[in-house]
Amino acid sequence: MHLITGEKLKQSVLSDDQNSIFLDPILDEDQIGPVTVDIRLGYDFLVSIVTRKPYIELSALESKGHRGIPSYFQETRREIGDRFVLYPDQVVLTTSLEYLSLPANTYADILSRSSYTRLGIHVNTMVQPGFKGSIPIELYNHGNNAIELIVGSRICQARFMEIEGEADYTAGGGIRKYYGDVRPTASRADKDSDLPILEIARNSFD
Repeated sequence: MHLITGEKLKQSVLSDDQNSIFLDPILDEDQIGPVTVDIRLGYDFLVSIVTRKPYIELSALESKGHRGIPSYFQETRREIGDRFVLYPDQVVLTTSLEYLSLPANTYADILSRSSYTRLGIHVNTMVQPGFKGSIPIELYNHGNNAIELIVGSRICQARFMEIEGEADYTAGGGIRKYYGDVRPTASRADKDSDLPILEIARNSFD
């Protein structure tokens, strides 16, 4: 496993080869640095809201009055150059402006750029080999002040790692909860396959 850097990184991102890293649009080639590629903030946002429910339910069996996870978020959209304000202690789900397609031998780490980390925004996620879609970005303001974000600004950076062999996570079937998404998607933690098994285990002790 090794980090893709330098000219090889630039050639892969700008290549038309189907086995290369596809990332589009690249609005400015300066986005592609020696070891990372800057990622821009997209248009759509899911903003966490306060409800009367005491907590978000993940139980395998829905209880009376159960409400789905998406109902704890409000959808909003901005255009390129518009402002979006991220408030302290607020969770906001968004995506990259770019669409990403990774070959089966490459994965990506998505990190907040230092300039935004210093404001209190920390992003750290991994994109699996074989992924296709806009990059999911989970924003959280750890600071004391609201922060103005600009749609289209370079908020994150991606570093690409090439692995030995192939490890396409879409192979072998099964549910890929966020594969192919081009808009932010609320958590699908309640769809985890082990939850019904844990429910059975809990009931066995009743």
